[in-house]
Amino acid sequence: MTNIKKLLGAKISQIRKERGFSQIKFAEMLGLSTNALSIIETGNGFLTAETLEKILEKLNLEPDELFSFGGIKTNDELHKNILKNLETIKSDRAKLVVVDTLLKSLL
Repeated sequence: MTNIKKLLGAKISQIRKERGFSQIKFAEMLGLSTNALSIIETGNGFLTAETLEKILEKLNLEPDELFSFGGIKTNDELHKNILKNLETIKSDRAKLVVVDTLLKSLL
């Protein structure tokens, strides 16, 4: 079963960081304590409709953008997907060279 509080909280945190807001600054923008925002972002509590509206406004989002969870994956899920994809190309040298080059540029 999906935990909507954790998914929504992670999405809010991700977008907040992408927009360059610290948790302290964003909490101030929303009129919340940093602790209240932390509770929302960790999925340990849920936001009110009023807070949801403020978040959408301050992050310049439409509701469907915030509630689309396809892009949020845990580190373990990402790692598993990477290994699965590598397994499918292990006999294709050209693709392995590209992946190797990409990894070297990231490290």
